[in-house]
Amino acid sequence: MTRSIYRRFLAPRVPAWFFEQLLAKTQNFNQVTWLGQPVWQNVFDLWITQETIAEIKPALLIETGTNRGGSALFFAHLFDLMGHGAVVTIDVEKLHGIAHPRIQFLIGSSISPSIIETVRTLAASAAGPVLVTLDSDHHESHVRAELEAYAPLVTPGSFCLVQDGVIDTLPSFAGGRPGPLPAIEDFLRTHPEFEIDTERSRKFLITHHPSGWLRRVGQAF
Repeated sequence: MTRSIYRRFLAPRVPAWFFEQLLAKTQNFNQVTWLGQPVWQNVFDLWITQETIAEIKPALLIETGTNRGGSALFFAHLFDLMGHGAVVTIDVEKLHGIAHPRIQFLIGSSISPSIIETVRTLAASAAGPVLVTLDSDHHESHVRAELEAYAPLVTPGSFCLVQDGVIDTLPSFAGGRPGPLPAIEDFLRTHPEFEIDTERSRKFLITHHPSGWLRRVGQAF
């Protein structure tokens, strides 16, 4: 009976409780760096992203939310090791001094028509799979607009990663406003060509991106 109660009521809550304690007591994920450059990523999620890049082998990775540039540099170095791939990353301002031949930095809002058109042109000329990761403004309306703009650029078999849905699930992140998760739910209602890949967000139990890995169905590139 005790074991049954644990499995039914407590076990599903343990990862969330542990995650809350980890965040409250350490703030470790705000201190993650790649070769000294701030990344500000959950290392479990970053590892899953690395595995996905190795699996998909994207010709182009589109990132919104450059911030300090550490994640873009991480992606570029993975592409260096793989021998192919490019990154285009977008933010409203430049907060770093990074330069790398595989990275193109775009300055402006990720939902501005000119930025979207530039990225569409780059995606159209990509000689291989396109992978998208959305990590800029996490308000529902902004994420929803980004999904409409960038998810269609994802090639079949690849992914659009909507980051930081944890905002909508844990008190530590509660900001009194809806975030990525309702944007994902609304997007999926009208886009049956995408489905949630639950294995990627559940692999290490602790994730900032619940329901965030959206796979485009169809024959892979």
